[in-house]
Amino acid sequence: MAFAALVLLGYLLGSCPWGYWLVRLVKHEDIRTVGSGNIGATNVWRTYGRYLGVPVVLLDVLKGFVPALLGMLFVPPHHLSGITAGGAAMLGHWRPLFLRFAKGGKMVATCGGVFFGVAPLAALAAGVVWLIVFVLLRYASVASIAGGIALPVFSYLLGYPTSVVLFGVGAATAILFLHRANLARLRAGTESRFHFRRAARA
Repeated sequence: MAFAALVLLGYLLGSCPWGYWLVRLVKHEDIRTVGSGNIGATNVWRTYGRYLGVPVVLLDVLKGFVPALLGMLFVPPHHLSGITAGGAAMLGHWRPLFLRFAKGGKMVATCGGVFFGVAPLAALAAGVVWLIVFVLLRYASVASIAGGIALPVFSYLLGYPTSVVLFGVGAATAILFLHRANLARLRAGTESRFHFRRAARA
């Protein structure tokens, strides 16, 4: 019962579309109609700047972190509960209940939150990989893919349970799949580099 409730909580938390809600609340606009149309933090930051981008990043991380940590602390088997609840949060972020299962975000920040809950050292190491790639190339998509691939690698190297490593492989595969359009734009030379200053909009 506790396991099922935790998984349901994970999905409900993951379904909270903070990028959509905050933009609606502050700007009275639909984030799905501007920029890339994605509800995630990258599109919010590109379009409205860091004052909305940073809160969306933190909230998207927290909605993965909270159910994963609760599983680790309170519901045995702890690592399995943590990654299952975290996986439910990622699923909710991708297809949020509160947006009637319409397309959501690409799960990167939420996935990072899950790993901070179940494998914090691996999450920190993958975060460093993300940051290095991002600073060098300024492609959020490439940094996200590199960080995603780093998660199972560091989980294995740091001795986390096999369940966490396999979850990392699945998460990296999902992140790669959800960035397939970005990969196509990279091959075509049309992928946009990230700029910290908000671009002017018509």
